Amino acid sequence: MTANFPVVIYHNPKCGTSRNALAMIRAAGYEPEVVEYLQTGWTEKTLRALVKAMKAHPRDILREKGTRAAELGLTAPEASDEEILAAMIADPVLVNRPIVTTPKGAILARPSERVFDVLERTLPEFVKEDGEVVTPKRPAPRSHQG
Repeated sequence: MTANFPVVIYHNPKCGTSRNALAMIRAAGYEPEVVEYLQTGWTEKTLRALVKAMKAHPRDILREKGTRAAELGLTAPEASDEEILAAMIADPVLVNRPIVTTPKGAILARPSERVFDVLERTLPEFVKEDGEVVTPKRPAPRSHQG
């Protein structure tokens, strides 16, 4: 973790999107704290804090593909935030990944290049594992009024 700009990535090493986001963070010059949440699991406090930091709802980070989300009724419109959170704590794979937090905010980095939205430093371009070249968006120049 870079001391003056801490970066945390909630990571699944088996996920290409997560691996790309981690590689982008490192290529931009950061050494993040890597939390392999499938091994460590989730606490209610951590999940609530992440959802709040993302200005989101648990449903927004619910992973449906390759999970039991539909079978558990979590994709139904009437599934409550509390039910979804409880299911995510019981089965960490139900949380989509990667989630990245920095002093600039917290995001679900899907697609992986969204990670540049919360970094101070970026790159002119990055080549993903599959060969796709991404060019991070540059912030608009600040206007000088005077």
